[in-house]
Amino acid sequence: MDLASAQARRPYSHRRAGVYRKGEGYKVEHEEERLSVTEVRAGAEAGVAARQQYPLVTRLAAYITLTKPRIMILLLFTTLAALLVAVRQHPLPAETFVRVLFATMAGGALASGGAAALNCYIDRDIDQVMARTRRRGIPAGILSAAQVLRFGVGVSALSIAIMLIWTNVLAAALTLAGNLFYVVVYTRWLKRNTTQNIVIGGVAGAIPPLVGWSAVTGSLALPAILLFVTITYWTPAHFWSLALIVRRDYTRANVPMLPSVTSDAHARWQILVYSLLVVISSLLLYSAGAMGLGYLAVAIVLGAGFVGHALLLLTKVTARQARRTFMYSNFYLAGLFGAMILDRLVH
Repeated sequence: MDLASAQARRPYSHRRAGVYRKGEGYKVEHEEERLSVTEVRAGAEAGVAARQQYPLVTRLAAYITLTKPRIMILLLFTTLAALLVAVRQHPLPAETFVRVLFATMAGGALASGGAAALNCYIDRDIDQVMARTRRRGIPAGILSAAQVLRFGVGVSALSIAIMLIWTNVLAAALTLAGNLFYVVVYTRWLKRNTTQNIVIGGVAGAIPPLVGWSAVTGSLALPAILLFVTITYWTPAHFWSLALIVRRDYTRANVPMLPSVTSDAHARWQILVYSLLVVISSLLLYSAGAMGLGYLAVAIVLGAGFVGHALLLLTKVTARQARRTFMYSNFYLAGLFGAMILDRLVH
């Protein structure tokens, strides 16, 4: 099945009927599509207005979903890898190490969850239109916008307090900067106004390794910067692979995600370019002396797989290949940072 056929089978699918204008976003111009969006939004608003009292377990599950646990786990894994690499180069007393480790993991989890919740609060108008997000707490009517806002702000504030009290000022400042960049710069501004939203916005997801490193050392160094660059380059290749599949959702919500406003060919070439950049940056960690030969071998094998999937996406324009590339990108990052941890433990 090609991408066009896959999109045709998705709920609320439609022909693209709009134009992208710089500074204005993607504007829907087809009257039938505009009516469809209006109906969806009206239905969602009516559902919220008629909100019933959901069981406690349902509301708790909605709060957990707000934190985007899968993304949180990946971010914590990159934080842990950077922390362990840093502590091998800058050993800490056992008691201090345990304190820093638990504080950084707890603070990182809360920071990630708080930022994700605030993202859901700001994007509540988009979430009720997009098929893959309309079951989230606010559009589903389980939680109110005010509840989500209070939760996001409270959890984020707690994360900064933990980092400030039990790690150091730099780690706390980086945690705050990452949250503000994701919530304000990416979610509120970039996401709705430029096709480069995920390229620039990916900076937020690349900050956790800086937090992990600085929590140990109180400073930053070249290995931490290279980890930051690696994730920054990984993010577009990862996210655009998914966006190729669900691009109609972004079109419907007037979000100018690259695959929804450019040709398939251009988006697939961009995925290849960023996959090459992330592989190159990952190999520089060995050149900088931060990693050993074991890591280098794994990075080469995993990198070849990533670039290979991107190359296949150029020739096999199918929803299945786009999904495979997306899934492999997750495996790639987890494997790469897992190799970092093992390399440092062995050495």
